[in-house]
Amino acid sequence: MCADQTETPDYKSTLNLPQTDFPMRAGLPKREPEWLERWEQIGIYDRLRDKAAAAPGSRAPFTLHDGPPYANGHLHIGHALNKTIKDMIVRSHQMMGFESRYIPGWDCHGLPIEWKIEEQYRKKGKNKDEVPINEFRAECRNFAAGWVDIQRDEFKRLGVTGNWAAPYLTMDFHAERVIAEEFMKFLMNGTLYQGSKPVMWSPIEKTALAEAEVEYHDKDSFTIWVKFKVATARGGAWDPLDGPRPDDADLSASNLKDLVGAHVVIWTTTPWTIPSNKAVVYGAGISYGLYEVTSTPEESWVNVGDRYLLADNLAADVMTRARLDEGMWTRVRDVTTGELAGLSLLHPLAGSEGSDGEWDTPRDFRAADFVTDTEGTGFVHCAPSHGMEEYELYRDLNMLQEVITYNVLDDGSFRPGLPFFGGKYILNRKGGEGDANKAVIDKLAEVGGLMARGKIKHSYPHSWRSKAPVIYRNTPQWFAAIDKTVGDGQDMHGTTIRQRALTEIDNVKWTPKSGRNRLHSMMEARPDWVLSRQRAWGVPLTCFTRKGLLPTEDDFLLRNAEVNARITAAFEAEGADAWYEDGAKERFLSGIVNPDDYDQVMDILDVWFDSGSTHAFTLRDRPDGTDDGIADVYMEGTDQHRGWFHSSLLQSVGTTGRAPYRQVVTHGFTLDEKGMKMSKSLGNTIVPEKIVQQYGADILRLWVAQTDYTADQRIGPEILKGVADSYRRLRNTMRYLLGALSHFKESDRIDPDQMPELERLVLHRTAELDVRVREGYAAFDFQGVFQALFNFCTLDLSAFYFDIRKDVLYCDGDSVERRAAHTVLDLLFHRLTTWLAPVLVFTMEEVWLERFPSEGSSVHLQDMPDTPQDWRNDALAEKWTRIRRARRVVTAALEIQRTAKVIGSSLEAAPTVYVADAETLAALRSVPFADICITSDITLTDADAPEDAFTLPETEGVSVTFGKAEGGKCERCWKILPDVGTHEHAGTCGRCDAALS
Repeated sequence: MCADQTETPDYKSTLNLPQTDFPMRAGLPKREPEWLERWEQIGIYDRLRDKAAAAPGSRAPFTLHDGPPYANGHLHIGHALNKTIKDMIVRSHQMMGFESRYIPGWDCHGLPIEWKIEEQYRKKGKNKDEVPINEFRAECRNFAAGWVDIQRDEFKRLGVTGNWAAPYLTMDFHAERVIAEEFMKFLMNGTLYQGSKPVMWSPIEKTALAEAEVEYHDKDSFTIWVKFKVATARGGAWDPLDGPRPDDADLSASNLKDLVGAHVVIWTTTPWTIPSNKAVVYGAGISYGLYEVTSTPEESWVNVGDRYLLADNLAADVMTRARLDEGMWTRVRDVTTGELAGLSLLHPLAGSEGSDGEWDTPRDFRAADFVTDTEGTGFVHCAPSHGMEEYELYRDLNMLQEVITYNVLDDGSFRPGLPFFGGKYILNRKGGEGDANKAVIDKLAEVGGLMARGKIKHSYPHSWRSKAPVIYRNTPQWFAAIDKTVGDGQDMHGTTIRQRALTEIDNVKWTPKSGRNRLHSMMEARPDWVLSRQRAWGVPLTCFTRKGLLPTEDDFLLRNAEVNARITAAFEAEGADAWYEDGAKERFLSGIVNPDDYDQVMDILDVWFDSGSTHAFTLRDRPDGTDDGIADVYMEGTDQHRGWFHSSLLQSVGTTGRAPYRQVVTHGFTLDEKGMKMSKSLGNTIVPEKIVQQYGADILRLWVAQTDYTADQRIGPEILKGVADSYRRLRNTMRYLLGALSHFKESDRIDPDQMPELERLVLHRTAELDVRVREGYAAFDFQGVFQALFNFCTLDLSAFYFDIRKDVLYCDGDSVERRAAHTVLDLLFHRLTTWLAPVLVFTMEEVWLERFPSEGSSVHLQDMPDTPQDWRNDALAEKWTRIRRARRVVTAALEIQRTAKVIGSSLEAAPTVYVADAETLAALRSVPFADICITSDITLTDADAPEDAFTLPETEGVSVTFGKAEGGKCERCWKILPDVGTHEHAGTCGRCDAALS
């Protein structure tokens, strides 16, 4: 007998509504430090290592070797991007079943840190050179140690996991010992040599710089056109060093007499190199002419009757620079390169009063393959002490002894005895324009050596530390010869360092693949490695030279294993400071060789050699390193193709014959929202600390996961708002999971083959996604992984599966559908939390602990669950693709009615769906399509649809007409059904009545 409908009870308490304390608002900035503290307490990183140790051989090792940042300042957004990507790599591989190790490290030596101490000295009026060297080094060490501690805390705040208790530091005593040992291998295998060649030199910092220590900025430079007078015609005297005798040469002096007294014109943007000029070169394939001035303006450095040798393509431009209009000059005749080969030139300062004969020797004049006629004059002035191309030209000609000069001192000033210019500075002490260029230009004008002058803005190398321009300066340095046969020459990867490096590049996997070509081209073209720096804070070049011998003589370098062993033992116990202690030379040499016969080298190693050697003392020597001393992956910014990737490869192939890495991953640079480079002057910098304070580290990490890090990426307030919105949607998905699972009991679990089609579809998608996630993480494709997971959570789950199954989960009793849904939600929970944990380290921990709050519990101690591939059912997925397309038409049609306020809820509707395709209609009839569309009823028909039926253009053959549901509204599930009110429990439908019973 039915209950009185006027006494309908409140059924809300009978529903299985989601229950969770998981907040909708994350409060990440406040809560994240709590999880960091908890991880510290339970020792997450060590517990993962213990997990692997407890089952030897069960987990394949995977090691990411950390490229060391400099320990000298707070983190910038590039640091955050870099370390977050590394952390995602390490965590994802750990959760995929690897023993994934990460040892953070720091570069602690070198110019950046030394420069900071010098800045402090300058503020105090203190002279670095007056401080005992080991006292100065101690200050550098303390400075670095302080910043290591600061940066470590900042990295940990980003959620980065690793062996933070025992990082590697290049200034640790053992590290300094190994760096010295690795250098000694170059010493002993014959690739180390001392040479004098142009290197990039910082006059401000008084040291050679590596390419990776240089950045390019626009610079205004003086530019001058300088006249070299044709002094004599050499006639038939042909120098074999000039190459084959030109076929068109008629070198009799009489045929060249009209060229004597003319001027060859050169163009340069470095006037200060003119005093070091030793030659002029021309291009063998360039068309040249003899040009004569016929009239001049009032102010000019040229005279009527002057004759100039110029490349034809550039002659008009040069004349314009000299203020000569068209008609003020004429072309006299062709000049062949054969004729040029018969000339000799005078330096513009030759014979000038007070020059003391400094420039009186005729300049060398020959062809060179680096001369072009695209800019300048078609002739190039050569100062081989200040230009690499010129240096290599005369090196190959065995003429360096005749053309190398030492006119520029380490502070960028001219040597005191240089006529006219002694003591002049190329740069002032703050890195600005010195007085050398002006002095040279003024002197050239005075002696009639100048044809024109001007200024040019061009990209120019600057020290990345002092921001001051650098110069090319010839100076004695120590080099590793990369084209010399190493040791006995027996090596399957090549007999030279360059050959080995080029071979190994192709044995490495590159992400993106363009990284291979970038490094390969650099390695093909690079010169010998400059190992030495004229600084104090670093690992010294631990070698001795024999007094009285030249660098080219066999016994110039002391190669003695016993001496090497003494040095390395001292470094292990005392650090590299031992090299600088009083009596160090005697300590290391006495009893083995006579110390008085040798000089101790006091240069330090290029800091890139330090970082390039880190594989040896981190991967090879540590118990948490690797068995073969090779890392599975190196991951840094794309600039490290010329930096750490480059130096690590050179160092490793030079000592072991193979690369220190199996894979190399690179990321781009971080720009502002407009795509502009960040700079303090523009005020567009984004500081990680500020993002963490406002949003939390997980938002920053999610930004990293959403970007294509292999290219340059953008960040800014609007972008971060979008990231935060994506985060909220994911968080709501996880919150719903937690709430729904509050009613789950293990006894509810059922097997997939017992589940309705909808659950089996979700399992199919889960199995598909498991493959995508694992493949994506293995390929370091975090953007692809996140996008797949985000779409799954928002489209497949929140907007589809969760929406449909709310009714079953809330209202059903112990039905198969409800048990199946609970089982699927539990399976999803374990997968989503572990799939997302490498990205959202804090949030997934919060989600996990909400469900499993036991002491010591952590999602980061879990692996991604194995997902059975027999969940895959492509035929079922194809069927449900049809069903979901039809559902979209129904929901779109109902949304129009809801917007028009015809209905308030889809449960008030009972639409009719017209389906033209028989297979689609059969699919819809085989499932509870009304439940799938969240309507109280639905009619499916193959009849022709009315003309006014609703359709979607992208879904042909499905039309919908609206109809209201008939019957009463169930007070428990809110469906409108004819049977409501006919059951024992007042105001309920049959399903709800059964559940209440």
